Amino acid sequence: MTPTLILRNCTLADGLADIAIEDSTIIAIEPNLDLTAPTEIDCAGKLVSPPFVESHIHLDSALTVGQPRQNQSGTLFEGIEIWRDRKRTLTLDDIKHRATTALKLMASQGTLFVRTHADVSEASLTALQGLLAVRDAVKDWITVQVVAFPQDGIYGGPKNDDLIEEAIKQGADAVGGIPHYELTREDGVRSVHRIFELAEKYNRLIDIHCDEIDDDQSRFLEVVSACALRTGLKEKVTASHTTAFGSYNDAYALKLMGFLKSSEINFIANPLINITLQGRTDTYPKRRGLTRVKELWQAGLNVSLGNDCIQDPWYGLGTGNMLDVAHMAVHVCQMTGLEEIDACYDMATTHGARTLNIQDSYGIALGKPANLIVLDSGDKYDAIRRRATVSHVISRGQLLVETVTPQVTWQQDVG
Repeated sequence: MTPTLILRNCTLADGLADIAIEDSTIIAIEPNLDLTAPTEIDCAGKLVSPPFVESHIHLDSALTVGQPRQNQSGTLFEGIEIWRDRKRTLTLDDIKHRATTALKLMASQGTLFVRTHADVSEASLTALQGLLAVRDAVKDWITVQVVAFPQDGIYGGPKNDDLIEEAIKQGADAVGGIPHYELTREDGVRSVHRIFELAEKYNRLIDIHCDEIDDDQSRFLEVVSACALRTGLKEKVTASHTTAFGSYNDAYALKLMGFLKSSEINFIANPLINITLQGRTDTYPKRRGLTRVKELWQAGLNVSLGNDCIQDPWYGLGTGNMLDVAHMAVHVCQMTGLEEIDACYDMATTHGARTLNIQDSYGIALGKPANLIVLDSGDKYDAIRRRATVSHVISRGQLLVETVTPQVTWQQDVG
């Protein structure tokens, strides 16, 4: 073995070890490796983890907050209206610049796998083409999946159905949808069936914005679950948001949970944006606006997390840090037990890899691609509690980013 990089004194799930990397592959993991490499990093007992996985982001709208105006109501629907105006001025250079800037921000904080949605409701397909170009341009240091997402609905415009199919032909990795925003309940159901039809035809993954609304009668999740069962696509299917699930009566939720376990689909929660957008029409008590994350996790279903938005018409804040997302999940989902906190960390890492269907090439194990991060923390709990600095980001076996952890120095003796 001829390592090109060795990480020493790494805290892993099963204790301290050194990790040897040759080119882009992990070739050894064991304590006190008797090997040398041109580059060695002493992790000094810090937590070494697979990189963060951003399961749900909209890079086409990232960094457009205030353009052309602010979202004064803070609602999903005003955000859609603002974006409808902003996307008329999109150019390929605009998309590529903002998306690349956002990806660099995310990678600097430990995210090396990203699923982004591209709005394909405009005839030009500028958002899609820009994000496909970015996906290919950054592939040597970050992996990006692009979902063809009809923001205005598959049946919300006369050409939208054709546009989403054209987007898939042009190279989108997954088929998306937004059934709760279709003109009628019937159109919403029809759109889900159309999504599955396209996914089977072109062998694509599925990721649907599903029931992102407080209406307890928005029940497209059951349609997605049924289609996943009948087609056998199961783990290749993802239901994003599903915030209405938090408003369903418990009798219906219990019945639905049984179907969901059989369907084996993935779920994505976006705690920062869900708690911000949802419940806007409530007086008091106000709903948390999140899907039943804890209950889905307890039932053995795969739940991952996303930022959803970074400074755009729906969410004017955000830095792309997945530890911020996990930290919010701990609070909003009331997952404060130690096992539950660890689970929230996993939702930002290994669970996200399952959602993106990349688990075979993800993780810290012999023969796996050398993608990993070093955190200024000893364990997952502490990483979330302090939103620990990611001190080193290793991508494809190369040191991509190094960040110096802030140091606090008292200038006065205060006793």
